[in-house]
Amino acid sequence: MQLKRVVITGLGGITPLGNSVTEFWNNLIKGVSGAAAITRFNAEKFKTRFACEVKGFNLDEYFDKKEARKLDAYSQYGIAASVQAVADSGIAGDNVDKNEVGVIWGSGIGGLDTFQAEAFGFAKGDGTPRFNPFFIPKMIADICSGHISMRFGFRGPNFTTVSACASSTNALIDSFTYIRMGKANAIVTGGSEAAINECGIGGFNACQAMSTRNDDPASASRPYDRDREGFVLGEGGVAIVLEELEHAQARGAKIYAEIIGGGMSGDAHHITAPHPEGLGAKLVMQRALKDAEISIEEVDYINTHGTSTPLGDIAELKAVEALFGEHAYKMNISSTKSMTGHLLGAAGAIETMATVLAIKNDIVPPTINFANPDSEINPRLNLTFNTAQVRKINVAISNTFGFGGHNAAVVLKKFVA
Repeated sequence: MQLKRVVITGLGGITPLGNSVTEFWNNLIKGVSGAAAITRFNAEKFKTRFACEVKGFNLDEYFDKKEARKLDAYSQYGIAASVQAVADSGIAGDNVDKNEVGVIWGSGIGGLDTFQAEAFGFAKGDGTPRFNPFFIPKMIADICSGHISMRFGFRGPNFTTVSACASSTNALIDSFTYIRMGKANAIVTGGSEAAINECGIGGFNACQAMSTRNDDPASASRPYDRDREGFVLGEGGVAIVLEELEHAQARGAKIYAEIIGGGMSGDAHHITAPHPEGLGAKLVMQRALKDAEISIEEVDYINTHGTSTPLGDIAELKAVEALFGEHAYKMNISSTKSMTGHLLGAAGAIETMATVLAIKNDIVPPTINFANPDSEINPRLNLTFNTAQVRKINVAISNTFGFGGHNAAVVLKKFVA
């Protein structure tokens, strides 16, 4: 079977760094932090009182008031991002067979706001069950993909992947696989998450996973810095249109980059901690490169999972050095979570978008907030500290790892006809 080539023809994003792709990219390469004090609720009594919230998002641009009330924030972000990406790609045009356009989405948690509101409301009552009829349809993690398909009439493959923080990368890999096997002409993929509320912050605090640098939120996400002490929670939605190459060319679509491989693995180690030697991380990159038929020497840039946790950052870099050997010191590496925070199930989508734009513009986004070297990290690694770096990027990898030991990676390439 001759596998088809798959390209990226549309991008859209509602992110902590801006509510358009242009605004996101400009802030990313400037090294802007999206972290600030939480505004969603009174976090005074919480260990962590800051996050990377979406700012200035105007619901009226995308929904009427009645429609918006039926949607959890995670769906609002995902639909809005998809509206941008579909418009960017032109995939909803009259010349496109919508039976052959699908939606495969990723979310690790889904409608946590809705679940919290309904559960809190019930707990405050007298025990009589009074629940909103939209409770379940707003909350479930698959509903965003359904809404996106209904918005545009896309009747191709439609489902949602859930693999914690690897969810949207798994969605990308599934979309890529379906298209190259001829099961769809195009798929709107990506992910969304909206967990900045009492349950989200309180729950991750209980896991001791998040930073508590409340005196300086903007510098709290500091991957690879000696003083890192946890991730910063982010939110938002990012949509990416994947399309079969000949289909895209036939309708004159612009092409950002090509997706050429995907890999998956399991750590089989611990529910929240990575394997200390990065065995699963090494394996997932190895599999992604094998799928892409790319040698390690061809890779120019890795957008790492890089969450700013003491264990996770070290394990991933050990995996990079173990797999790439001397070439590890010739590549650029960066963690854009230093600016966006950790979007959980949407992390893979926002970081893939960052990687696509890095390839398109030949600019490596920085890892910000670095001040103090960590003796466990090899100084020969170019972690692109604090300032974006211009370099030719032909091939790049985006890594995403999730609680439960779920690992996923995609390989992207500068498009050449």
